[in-house]
Amino acid sequence: MLDDERVQIHRNPPLYRHCFAAGNLHRLAVVFTVRVTLEFGRPPISRRPGSRPASTRLVSGEAIELDIRLARLGSRALARMLDFCMQVALVAGLSVGLNLLLTLSGSVDTAEEAAVGVIVIIIGLLAYPVLMETFARGRTFGKLAMGLRVVRDDGGPIRFRQALTRALVGFSAEFPGLLPPVTWFASIGTMLINADGKRLGDIAAGTIVIHERTPETWGWVPAMPPHLQSWAGTLDLAGLSDSLALAVRNYLARNRKIREPARTRLGVELAAEVAARVTPPPPPGTPGWAYLAAVLAERHRRALARLGRARQATAAVWPELTTLTTAPWMQPPPVPVQMPAAGPGSLRPSVPR
Repeated sequence: MLDDERVQIHRNPPLYRHCFAAGNLHRLAVVFTVRVTLEFGRPPISRRPGSRPASTRLVSGEAIELDIRLARLGSRALARMLDFCMQVALVAGLSVGLNLLLTLSGSVDTAEEAAVGVIVIIIGLLAYPVLMETFARGRTFGKLAMGLRVVRDDGGPIRFRQALTRALVGFSAEFPGLLPPVTWFASIGTMLINADGKRLGDIAAGTIVIHERTPETWGWVPAMPPHLQSWAGTLDLAGLSDSLALAVRNYLARNRKIREPARTRLGVELAAEVAARVTPPPPPGTPGWAYLAAVLAERHRRALARLGRARQATAAVWPELTTLTTAPWMQPPPVPVQMPAAGPGSLRPSVPR
């Protein structure tokens, strides 16, 4: 290990996962012997076999794929807390108002007070979510603040019957429930176990909760070298896996923090592995860093084209779900890459002929 060098390790870096998957333990040893800071982004979500990912696709009645993000326990719990605060304020306001009317009428007895209490509970705990989700198209104040929305399993907007079913099941079997806090843990456990993050009310009503907002932009992508743009348009990228592309992107973004000779050695191995899976080979004399940047830039361009077509199709059947705008992050500024352009230490990929 180099003098005063330390390894700062964060969980689940894609480059390490790629080294393990490819069986290149010597590459992993090289990475551990240099000073790096592994900030390669959010780790992927581990899923059970057969479960949907956090970003999934639904097929509408018009046979259109809708690309959506499922809401999980964290965001839904925050939305529920906000709604609970609204319900407490509503119940308190109704209680004060109705009791004041009874006091002014001059005839107040125990039966009337009990009736007022029942009416207030029904309005606060049942009428509020049912009316809000029915007339606000699957939203309550809490869901609106968190960017969530309730939809049917086929992606369509919910109706009164779905909202009523969710509210009744939620009131009796979840919160406050017939047997608290057992029903609370049962609801949380159902959301954690279910592949779509459904609670008991969602299962009974046939609904899911989705995100309407995009919480983050795409990660950094290298710019296309101008002299390789025409060649990159002919690439066959079918063999380039997501894990390998992510490892290359992270390497190009963090290469300044890796010292020689480990930087060159790791870049040569990544370029050779990409060249073995991507055709045609690069023009003669192409530096390895330019080759890797061109492959990733072309892959990103094609992904954006597919995303644009999917959003146009989705907007045709569900305008509220997708906003077709040109975001500034689609063209990120290039980050300089410090690598040798030629010589024995260059990253020119060795393409098998």
